[in-house]
Parts: sequence; structure tokens; C-alpha cells
Amino acid sequence: MDELYKELSRYASVDMDQPLSKMTTLRIGGRAKYVVWPENEVALDSIMRLINEKNIPFKVIGKGSDLLCSDDDFEGAVIRLDRHFHHSYFDQNVLTVQAGASIIALAVQAMKNGLSGLEFASGIPGTVGGAVFMNAGAYKSSVAEIIDEVQVLRNGSLEWMKAEECEFGYRSSIFQKHPEWIIVAARFVLTPGDSRAISDLMEDRRKRRMASQPLDYPSCGSVFRNPEGLNAWQLIDGIGYRGRRIGDAMVSDKHCNFILNMGSATAEDYLELVKEIQDKVSEKYGVQLHTEMEMFNWKRTA
Repeated sequence: MDELYKELSRYASVDMDQPLSKMTTLRIGGRAKYVVWPENEVALDSIMRLINEKNIPFKVIGKGSDLLCSDDDFEGAVIRLDRHFHHSYFDQNVLTVQAGASIIALAVQAMKNGLSGLEFASGIPGTVGGAVFMNAGAYKSSVAEIIDEVQVLRNGSLEWMKAEECEFGYRSSIFQKHPEWIIVAARFVLTPGDSRAISDLMEDRRKRRMASQPLDYPSCGSVFRNPEGLNAWQLIDGIGYRGRRIGDAMVSDKHCNFILNMGSATAEDYLELVKEIQDKVSEKYGVQLHTEMEMFNWKRTA
């Protein structure tokens, strides 16, 4: 039996040779050698000590909603926190929550507790850790506006970082510069509000999302960040790429900033289409589009 598998299994449930395509909303990606499910912080710390000691590459994945994995196999460990790290605690208007919790489920919990601030997240199919990592946002709101502290495992220590240390920007944070750090939990400060009004707003946005976004096929959400003062989807529509297809990767007819997996799209199909869009938009508008999704296990980037 694989020696590392045996060592990892002392601390967590471990699966071997699992397709990354089943761990992402885009349904694209090669196989991961190890998939590790730690149950608590002690197990996570032990796993990270083992991984670092043996110099094994690793990646923490939540729901994989903003991730484009390459078609290559990943000869390392994927660490999943969404099975066990999902507990949340409300103390008046302060919410402390583990990184593996669903951000959508949290938005619903907050609404039921008469707390406002997470309405923007009610349609984001990701975990708290992923939302913090990307400074996820919608409807002109983002994680950075409500976060107080982030608990991080770094350099062998579990520490709380204040929000101002996290360098939050538009779909960015300090954690993108430090992939070796692991987001373990977060503390949000919410605002008391009327549960019915919050629920109505979330329902209105759900209907708008259903009407405007392509939810029938796998995607990773919005592909490109909006350039300052512009909408990425309008630029893509302007180059005539609505419905443009390479293999089974297709620009959505419904929302041009979504690229869909129509069945068996490869990562190369997807990236080729991304590159085409970037080149055409740059040529016509003189604007450089930058991708919003995270690239994983690639030797080149978008």
C-alpha cells in the first residue's frame, strides 16, 4: 500500500486518485493523488506537518466554484474542509464560522437570526474559506465589508488576523499571495435587521439570478473581472462572442461572462476560449481582461 496514504490515514479520511472534475462546479480537471478530509484543527496541523516534512504539494479546495483545474493529474494532496469544518456560532450580531461552511447556508441562517450583511452571498455556491480567499462579492457588496478577523494556520501556528491585515481588494486578498496559509475560520460582524425584509431581498435576487445567469450547465461563475467602469460581459458581447464555442466550452448565450461546460469540455478548450476573448477584447477596445477564477495545477496562466 502507498506509504504516504498510510501516514495521512492516521489523521484523516483519505481517498486516492480522485477526479478533480468531481470537486469543481465546472466539472473539469485531472485526477488528484490524495484527497484528505481532516476532522479538526489538530488533525489538520498534523497533516500539514507531514506534508511539509515530505515536501508534498497540496491545495485546499472548498466547493471548487471558482476554480479552473488543468487536465493534468495532480501528484499531491487536496485538502477538503467542507465535510467537517462547517460549524457556525452566533453571538448577538457576531458570526464565527469554520472555513468549510457553505456561504449560502450561512446567509440563510443570518436571515433567520434577523441579521443583515450576507444577502449578497445567498447565490454564491462556495465555502467561507473560498469566499474569504477570493473576497467574493455580488451586488456591489463583498466579504471585506463584513469581516472582522480570519483564523489562519500558518508557519505551524493557528492565528487570528485582523481584516486590515488581509489586504482585501477587488476579488483579491493576501491569501492569494500565500497559498501555503490555510484559512480555518472567520468572524463576521453583521447588522440587525428585519428577517422578512432580508428574506424578500434574497428571494428577489434569486429570481434575478435565475433570469440572468445560465444555471443549466457547469460553470465556474463569472470568468473575467470587470475592468474599472466597465462590464466584462458587454465587452465580450461587443466582440461577437456570445455563443462562441471551442470543443464543449461555450460562451453563454444568456450571460457572456459565463463560459459553460456543455458536456465534456477539456481545460485546454476552456483556456483557449479565454485567451481568444482576451486577445479580441484587447484588439478592439484596448482593454486587458483578467480572469476571476483561480487557475490550479497549470504550468501557464490566463
